[in-house]
Parts: sequence; structure tokens; C-alpha cells
Amino acid sequence: TQRIFIMEGFHGSQMPPLWSGGPAPGSFYPMTTPGQKDGPRQHTTRPTVTGSSVIGIKFNGGVVIAADTLGSYGSLARFKNLSRMTTVGEQTVVSASGDVGDFQHMKDMLEDLVTENHEQDDGFKLTPKAVHTYLTRIMYNKRTKGNPFWNTVVVAGVSKGEPYLGVCDKIGVAFENSAVGTGYGAHIAIPLLRTTVEENPQMTQEEALDIINKCMKVLYYRDARCINKYEIAVITAEGVTISEPQTPETNWNIAPLVRGYE
Repeated sequence: TQRIFIMEGFHGSQMPPLWSGGPAPGSFYPMTTPGQKDGPRQHTTRPTVTGSSVIGIKFNGGVVIAADTLGSYGSLARFKNLSRMTTVGEQTVVSASGDVGDFQHMKDMLEDLVTENHEQDDGFKLTPKAVHTYLTRIMYNKRTKGNPFWNTVVVAGVSKGEPYLGVCDKIGVAFENSAVGTGYGAHIAIPLLRTTVEENPQMTQEEALDIINKCMKVLYYRDARCINKYEIAVITAEGVTISEPQTPETNWNIAPLVRGYE
């Protein structure tokens, strides 16, 4: 019969572990943390804190994009001063709808990209198209691993005097357009933006700001995950300007007359 010996202390009790969480002398090392359940690796299956729509439109010489400042915890309007825009380099802005935590992680990656580009010191600057391509590869790679960033990203900027406006979703599908929208804005705001572009393809910055403000007001009326406070980013050859959060004037006099949606 095989006998198993366990090292014991002076009083007959088993020896204490060699270090906190480690094995006792003569015993095996625990391969899992005590109290944790064994099982497969788990990834995010649904976003927790989310942001709603991002909309954007090109004008003659630049791009305007806008996003409200609400972070929703489910259906709770939890965080009301949450910026969902970040500058990348000198002439690019990235904004996203979807999971806020994933977007914050994405911001860290973009900051590393800017730092790496600065360290190269080769005279080349990050262009909006380069940032868009980078995010496309990141999103597709994360999706391939079964752990996607739960975001739809808008990349806006100006390169060599030409405005650039692109979108990338959580599985890496990407495209460019003169007017874009994510979230609920893809259904409500896009028709308004496209009509404006078709009627006036060489619009001025003021005209672009007017239609963006109109669309954000419509989204506030129609989107339950939107609030009446939003940021606007204007990107031109001179650089990037992100406004302070602004509140549109609204009129709810017609609200009591709406029936059938209870």
C-alpha cells in the first residue's frame, strides 16, 4: 500500500502555506483562485453604460459632428456630462455610440497611436483616413476573437484640404460618406442630412451647423436615450474645435395631443 506523508507542525497540525494563496509544504499548488468557479473565459455579451447617436456632415472645407453627453445605465439616464468625443492628432476627431467603457479603452489605444507617431519623428502626421483604417483593423480583430468593442465609431477630419467622414461598426464594416449617423440617428437624422447634402452639396459651415442642431433637436424629441445637451466638433484645415455642451430650445406644447403611443 502506497503511503502519503504530509508535513506536520510541532503540534500535529498541517504546516501553513509558504506564501499567501500558495501551497503548504508537501501539498499541490492551487491552479485556480479559491472561491472562483471554473469555467470558460467570458466576454462582454451586452453593453452596460451606453451612449446614443453620433451624427456628422461634410461642408465646403470641413466636417461637423455632434453627440449628446448622456451615458445610459440600461434605461436609467445615469451620467449626464459624459463626453463621447476625442481628438486624435491635429485634424481628426473620433466619436462613438455604444459601450462607454469600450470607447474609453479605444481612446487609450488612440493615445498610444499618437505617442508612437510622435516618437517616430519622421515628418508624417496621422491623417483621418489612417485613423479610420487603424480602427477598422482593431474592430475586426476584436470581433474575430469573439470579444468585440461594442461601438459604432465616427471618424471625422481634414487632410490636405479635403474633408473626411467615415464610420466603422463593431464587426469592422467601414465606409465613407458625406452624411453619417449611428444609433437612433441612423434612422431619424440620416434622411434629413442626406436631403440637405443633395440640395446643397457645397454648403457653408453655418449651414452645416444649422442642420446638425436641427437633427440633435429631433433626436432629443424622438430618442429615449438622448438628452438635450450635446457637443459639436468642427474640423477644418485650421484645426479642431469642440464646443462646450449646449442645450437647444425645445417646445413641448404639442406633446399632450400625441395619442396612441402609451
